[in-house]
Amino acid sequence: MRSLSILAAISACSGIATCLPWNWPPYHGWESGKGGQGGQSESQSEARQRASAVKQAFQTAWDGYYQYAFPNDELYPVNNTFGNSRNGWGASALDALSTALLMENPTIVNEILDHIPTIDWSVSYEDEPVSLFETTIRYVGGLLSGYDLLKGPLAYLCHDSSKVDVLLEQAVNLANNLSYAFDTPTGIPYNNLFFGNRSNDGATNNGLATIGTLVLEWTHLSDLSGNPTYAALTQKAEGYLLDPQPATSEPWPGLLGSSVNISDGLFIDAYGGWGGGNDSFYEYLIKMYVYDSSRFGEYKDRWVLTADSSIAHLASHPSSRPDLTFLAEFNGTNLTLQSGHLACFDGGNFILGGLVLKQQEYIDFGLALVAGCEDTYNSMLTGIGPEQFSWDASSVPLNQSAFYQRAGFYIEDAQYILRPEVIESFYYAYRATGKRVYQDWAWNAFLAITKTTRVGSGYSEITNVNAPAGGNFTNFQDSFLFAEVLKYSYLIHAPDAEWQVNHNGKNEWVFNTEAHPFKVAGTPI
Repeated sequence: MRSLSILAAISACSGIATCLPWNWPPYHGWESGKGGQGGQSESQSEARQRASAVKQAFQTAWDGYYQYAFPNDELYPVNNTFGNSRNGWGASALDALSTALLMENPTIVNEILDHIPTIDWSVSYEDEPVSLFETTIRYVGGLLSGYDLLKGPLAYLCHDSSKVDVLLEQAVNLANNLSYAFDTPTGIPYNNLFFGNRSNDGATNNGLATIGTLVLEWTHLSDLSGNPTYAALTQKAEGYLLDPQPATSEPWPGLLGSSVNISDGLFIDAYGGWGGGNDSFYEYLIKMYVYDSSRFGEYKDRWVLTADSSIAHLASHPSSRPDLTFLAEFNGTNLTLQSGHLACFDGGNFILGGLVLKQQEYIDFGLALVAGCEDTYNSMLTGIGPEQFSWDASSVPLNQSAFYQRAGFYIEDAQYILRPEVIESFYYAYRATGKRVYQDWAWNAFLAITKTTRVGSGYSEITNVNAPAGGNFTNFQDSFLFAEVLKYSYLIHAPDAEWQVNHNGKNEWVFNTEAHPFKVAGTPI
């Protein structure tokens, strides 16, 4: 593992005119005693040590990627090769930019900034399909976040303003290439696009999350560029989700089905929940309100309906561990007692909603969800939670019956693909409460992840979180390791700053679903 000391950073930057050495601002963390029950926050010394360790892990992951994979999408750390699952535009680099900025690492920042002008968005690697959703949250989100940070509080990390201006220019270029996805009878976009001949995969339906997780990035792009078209496209599509039809697709107020017909805008099912395929639609309802409360009050109202219905109808407690709280999935009004790592962002989202709406009920419920997801981590041999789990007592596998009695759930999919959601929710829990316990949970998760997934030139997905050493490595370092896992692991120990959630009781920035922070457009709430 290669760490970068302050002197090494200065030396590495000596040939780059636009770099400045690392800088650690004065610590302005939670005041002594503010932690209340659960203990005070970390000491300044301990916080610095933990934050530094996360920065070192980021440097390790970047070094392997930069040496063996850059400017391709991902590192294959076991055999030091690379892949291009996100069209070959440098997904890991774009996902790493905002984290490198918040960590104040000018060398990495400028390596990424030098790459961005070279990207040709019109050419996809081997003409692979372009995902509107994935491209928006990673590439558009990464570019806009970098632009906000470098035009604002972190401008000193790059003195060449032309490099910063290119971020917005490239975001506009990319959105222009993507925009034909919305050329449908309803304005609901196709998700899978072929740029070579400006076609799509011919799908008849699109998903709740893949429709509903565009509006934050594209609205922000309109606000920054002055071109209202981008916001209008995504807000029109979102309108079918804010007023869902038919009524049977909304079994409880605010809880929707998963799939929408592109031709007529009608939902075609009533299956859903807070897991993959649906998750970030609900996430963005409250985040749009944070972004601009004056324009997006309707989004907030829909989130409140969702939150209230989830508490009333989806909250579930395992028979063997009634102290735990999870959110079930649903098909109509029938519950399916399963969830997964992806859904574990839910605690953080409830906490954010409670903070901005000043509703303690949502914060408390979110904290209960956070504790449940933490239990999926501390119940595993590796200290990392599984991809998918269930607590349906009638379906417990015989070989997991004792485990279910002890843990309150059983494993359905034991892999770990470097997901961030549990640490993300620890971060929101800490920012709302100031309690050290959430910093310790995040630190334990970081240690478990870096110990278990470290291999070759970086970090890899693993096959079994409940097997010694995590089973096997699958030889894939996801880009969101940079964007999310290491960012949230860092921020929970880092000094307070304007981009932190609940900074001085306000939210001046809002994180997209890939953890790229955007400067809010309205009055911070």
